[in-house]
Amino acid sequence: MSGLREQDVLAALRQVIDPDKGKDIVGLGMVSGVQLRDGHVGFAIEVEAQRGPKLEPLRKAAEKAVEALSGVLSVTAVLTAQKPSAPARPPQPHAQGAGAKALVPGVRSILAVASGKGGVGKSTVAANLALGFAAHGLKVGLLDADIYGPSMPRMLGIAGRPGSRDGKVLQPMSNYGIKCMSMGFLVPEDTPMIWRGPMVMSALQQMLRDVEWGELDVMVVDLPPGTGDAQLTMAQQVPLSGAVIVSTPQDIALLDARKGLNMFRKVDVPVLGIVENMSYFRCPHCGGRTDIFSHGGARREAERLGVEFLGEVPLDILIRETSDEGRPIVVSHPDSEHAEVFRGMAARLADKLGSARRQAPRIVVE
Repeated sequence: MSGLREQDVLAALRQVIDPDKGKDIVGLGMVSGVQLRDGHVGFAIEVEAQRGPKLEPLRKAAEKAVEALSGVLSVTAVLTAQKPSAPARPPQPHAQGAGAKALVPGVRSILAVASGKGGVGKSTVAANLALGFAAHGLKVGLLDADIYGPSMPRMLGIAGRPGSRDGKVLQPMSNYGIKCMSMGFLVPEDTPMIWRGPMVMSALQQMLRDVEWGELDVMVVDLPPGTGDAQLTMAQQVPLSGAVIVSTPQDIALLDARKGLNMFRKVDVPVLGIVENMSYFRCPHCGGRTDIFSHGGARREAERLGVEFLGEVPLDILIRETSDEGRPIVVSHPDSEHAEVFRGMAARLADKLGSARRQAPRIVVE
């Protein structure tokens, strides 16, 4: 899409009027983070926190205004709440009422799959756990919450863009019997997402709220790596039933995994177990075993922290190849020992989720 400039987008957005203030959202300084990439447009609309819940029509009007521009292929607008001007006490977690569940109606349990650092194979574990749940007859959804590096479209072998019955709510994509939503369906694979934390959280909320997930027994959320603002806010605002920590065996990875576990404990999200990924390497030619990243560290850490050790997954070329090809090992090689490991972990987690359903903590500022 040649010729489209940021000022063209802003000109279109000047036609969008804030219903409370009677002025256009550009003139009011509400538009930020405009991105243009090969026909795909993204931007944020900053609003006061107390007005956020009722301004969904404003967000949709802004998207519609930009979609009318010549050559625009897609528009992603997110509402992001401005910080309060007056200092406030740190938020304290309290039990939330039934209102929090409205964010994802029909979903019985939400399981976060997290890691303290990147590069430990968290998304591979998340995808195969989701397929493991489905193998046990559960209705499963998979939310790719890694806005900066979405991998589920490729990992699940799904291409295309989600449709909508009414132009408001998206239909999730699906493959292998599970429903999936990812930012990777909405922007090209090579498009960088240069968004601040509040914009990321708004996008995640919309992928939860504005997607027709239907009735699900469990939704697996593949969180971004680390323990930053996006992860913490997700843990605070989404009614997570529990979390799984993925780590490799070496000490530095376990240190980061410990941080992730402590983050969930601080916001009262139960950690249901630790998975040791890339636990060992077995040579496909001679059968010899090598502990490339050490071995058993995650098991010892789980015992030390009083958390269940869910199992160890080897560093195996077959797991890597099937993930890259969009055919995760649980469905492409269901009789393999690796698939059996993932199904076993899913079975134990399903039992835990049956008794671990909870509501999200409410953030109360006094």
